[in-house]
Amino acid sequence: MHFRRAMIAGLALVGLQAVSYGAQNASAGSSQGSAIAEIQSLIRSRQYDQALALTGADLEKTSSDYRLWTLQGIALSLKGDRSRALTSFDKALHLSPSYTPALKGEVQILFQSGDKRAIQLLERILQADPHDLTAHEMLATLERRSGNCTAANEHFQLAADAINTHPGSLEAFGYCLVETKQFDRAVPVFEQLASLLPDRSYPKYDLAVVQVWAKQYENAIKTLEPLLSDDQKDPDILSLASQAYEASKDTPRAVALLRQAIVLSPKTPDYYAAFASLCLEHDSFQVGIDMMNVGLKYIPNDPSLYLSRGLLYVELAQFKQAEADFGKVEKLASFQSLGSYALDLTEVQRNDPEQALARVRLQLKSHPDDPLLNYFLSQSLMNQSPDVESEAFREAKRAALTAAREKPDYVPVHDLLASIYMHSGQYSRAIDECHEALRYDPSDEAATYHLLISLKHSGQTEELDALSKRLAQLHRESLQRENQRKSFRLIEENPASSPASTDTNAHSP
Repeated sequence: MHFRRAMIAGLALVGLQAVSYGAQNASAGSSQGSAIAEIQSLIRSRQYDQALALTGADLEKTSSDYRLWTLQGIALSLKGDRSRALTSFDKALHLSPSYTPALKGEVQILFQSGDKRAIQLLERILQADPHDLTAHEMLATLERRSGNCTAANEHFQLAADAINTHPGSLEAFGYCLVETKQFDRAVPVFEQLASLLPDRSYPKYDLAVVQVWAKQYENAIKTLEPLLSDDQKDPDILSLASQAYEASKDTPRAVALLRQAIVLSPKTPDYYAAFASLCLEHDSFQVGIDMMNVGLKYIPNDPSLYLSRGLLYVELAQFKQAEADFGKVEKLASFQSLGSYALDLTEVQRNDPEQALARVRLQLKSHPDDPLLNYFLSQSLMNQSPDVESEAFREAKRAALTAAREKPDYVPVHDLLASIYMHSGQYSRAIDECHEALRYDPSDEAATYHLLISLKHSGQTEELDALSKRLAQLHRESLQRENQRKSFRLIEENPASSPASTDTNAHSP
């Protein structure tokens, strides 16, 4: 049912129930009871202007009747005047804070606009009736929109079977279960969504994604098989199927599907990274390098491709080429670790590096020991590839040391110092910085490949094999996290899939 029509139906039902309640509590022949019954009839026949005229006249006589204020709110809502409707419901609730029809009428309006004030009203409704399934469903939906998936999961669970015919709620519940890493519980939710929308491909895709994360690879393949037609043009579906087939030990099929995905979308770096991971896993290093070379022709400035190719070079003991690629990674991805800090500087750095340097120097005059400003200064200078004997190089080193002193647990500055020491041939100091970074973050890829290269230059070859395997494993784990972050498909939430739009009894008292 279309959201607008469903909302009208829901609010009209609230009105009927409210009037019914009033009639039951008015004495027979009471003029007030008759007026309420007449307003009820007018609303039922969609004569909203007449209902409002009669309600207004009665309120002039009896302004303390919360039922009349509620009916006025309903009529205004049905006319589309939400602002005045909210005022009427507020007046009703001021007179009778627990009056359920007014609570539900106001919730309908606030919910439709995603207003967080609906949360408190829904909680009040549930205090009065803990078994109101629709209220649980609506509250869960709002909690999900607010990013509170733990609370959303609780209320979706309490809504029970009420959500089984509501695609939007099923999708939101599944999403929150995924967000809270409850993959096994998410699978049946997406199975229900897929059965509810058999002609849509995205529920099957999302189901397969969750099945892969839950390590139900054979089930994921069965889910995806109907989508793997010869004319399939969605590279994400092909890439996901490749993951499932590889996990099921069908590497030839996995490679074929991934190649097909790359052909369809040659500028998507994730597909190349996945291909490199397959090559690392199956000792096909040169094949992987060749594919990375192809990818770099399409996306020449993507750090993930240089990182993948560097890892493949390491496996072939081509350390010089690996070191060059890792250096490219550092330059291309140098400011990702800043997060939200100094994002304006980062943006300026992309467009005008000299202006960025001038701004950071100006800020350092007031905050000379600020660790992140010093890090930004050092990384900016190193991005210019200064000569090791230059003042710029020495300044970069001083700034990095200041940042490390002021914030010793900031892993990126240790990665940067390791790179600085490597540039000046101080490999023992670079090794120390790598160990310091790995002490704080054992999964730091930059520190691991810095360590590998520094040990190689120092002639310490005993750890190289273990480090190369560790680096490949870290890369696979990083790729898996990135796939989890990117591959899940949710349709944009729209009011038409809300519980209010699919249940005309949603707000009957």
